[in-house]
Amino acid sequence: MTLSREEDGSLRHWSSRLIQALQILDLDVDHQKIVDVAEESVKAVGPHADAISAFIVGYAAGTASTKGRKGTQEAVRAAADKVIELCEDGESGGPDEKGWAKRAQ
Repeated sequence: MTLSREEDGSLRHWSSRLIQALQILDLDVDHQKIVDVAEESVKAVGPHADAISAFIVGYAAGTASTKGRKGTQEAVRAAADKVIELCEDGESGGPDEKGWAKRAQ
């Protein structure tokens, strides 16, 4: 789902407040990507999978080795894309499935 102009504005305002409060002033959030992760997670797994998925995307990006803003944005995008890919199989699949070993970040 594409964010409406009003919703995107509200999310930008909220993000700005969070970014300032948490003192991560160089953060640039791709709202649409995170919303896509959340929506796909809910469809694939169920309620509350959106919050868990968004948290894990942020954590994965935060622990990735990056150099500057471009690197950080790429880390978020890579983690988000991986979550969306996993959503295609719902709750099945994962590390115990054949062929998974070479797919880690």
